[in-house]
Amino acid sequence: MYGTIEETLKMLTELRHKLPESCAAEVVVAPPFTSIYTAYVALQDTPIKLAGQNMHWESEGAFTGEISSSFLKEAGCAYVLIGHSERRQYFGETDETVNKKIQAALAAELVPILCIGETQAQRKAGKTEEVLEQQLKKGLQGVPMSDVKPLVVAYEPVWAIGTGNTAALQDIEQALHFIHNWLAKAYDAPTAGGIRLLYGGSVSPETSGEMLKVKNVRGLLVGSASLSTDKFLKIISSQGGS
Repeated sequence: MYGTIEETLKMLTELRHKLPESCAAEVVVAPPFTSIYTAYVALQDTPIKLAGQNMHWESEGAFTGEISSSFLKEAGCAYVLIGHSERRQYFGETDETVNKKIQAALAAELVPILCIGETQAQRKAGKTEEVLEQQLKKGLQGVPMSDVKPLVVAYEPVWAIGTGNTAALQDIEQALHFIHNWLAKAYDAPTAGGIRLLYGGSVSPETSGEMLKVKNVRGLLVGSASLSTDKFLKIISSQGGS
């Protein structure tokens, strides 16, 4: 919940002018709902894509304060975050509602970024893989192989988000290895290989390069560091290329 329309326009104008044409990374930004259309206009004729921070699973109806997939599409979004830990922690998001949103996003041809991850208590109890499996199994229930291919999965350990506590590289590798193998068993190896896996949790310009070297990490879900154009550009450049 950062960024007025004016602030969003300022940042994205800087980003589009400073982002090298040779950039190897796919860049996606997720501004607040009130700034999405402004962002869409500001990013015209650039490769930078837009994401919604959340959405409802119904296309319309008596759901005051909610945003549908069609609203996001019309405003220029290509992606949508689903199941972010803050949505789960503060707003009652469950694996069941995540599943409904995933299916609605795919039906609307929005690429869902499914966010999963364990709390500190669950990690200390040795339940990381159990939690990840449940979130994957319930979140993707009923999603066939033909529909799941555009999916992006972001591993974001709850205890590392906004805390400055970055997960150890070994922990990231183990978690993403588990996620990749689960997807391969649930669908098949080629499908699992095509699903992009991201890491999110106190990502910074100082840590992003090493994170991206971890096996199965194919991108980063950037939090507070993305509020600084300079920091965000440094993280983008660590993806490879300039």
